[in-house]
Amino acid sequence: MVKTFACSFTATNLDARSGVSSVVDRLRTLGIPAARADEVQIALTEAVNNVVEHAYAENDPGDVRIQAELSPERLWVSIQDAGAPYPDGELPEGKPADVNVPAKNLPEGGFGWFLIRELASQVQYERSEGSNNLSLCFEIQVTSPSAEA
Repeated sequence: MVKTFACSFTATNLDARSGVSSVVDRLRTLGIPAARADEVQIALTEAVNNVVEHAYAENDPGDVRIQAELSPERLWVSIQDAGAPYPDGELPEGKPADVNVPAKNLPEGGFGWFLIRELASQVQYERSEGSNNLSLCFEIQVTSPSAEA
């Protein structure tokens, strides 16, 4: 049985944190194993932070909408926003940062897309009708049937 739910919030740091937490809390009540829920939270936090920091960087914060579709085998999470598109309409490659450098030369960022691509089994992006649509797929083994969506 497929369970779906959605939430929306304003693209601010505080609202993003609250929105991601509410999605992950809901996933936990639906039976996603704790370790997998933690991984989804990491990827979702990275993706939503990109929206807050980059998509709306030049404008007032707009809305972010997260939709989740959970089946016994996989979870699809779609993140939609009306912010700026990704450069050249493409997602960053997500190459691992070079950490074989002196500590003072370690990068401060650039790990997000690597983490997203490592944790999700599929990553899809499209820009349509002025909106960014990022979809992340996670392989899931639901532990117990729970509350209906």
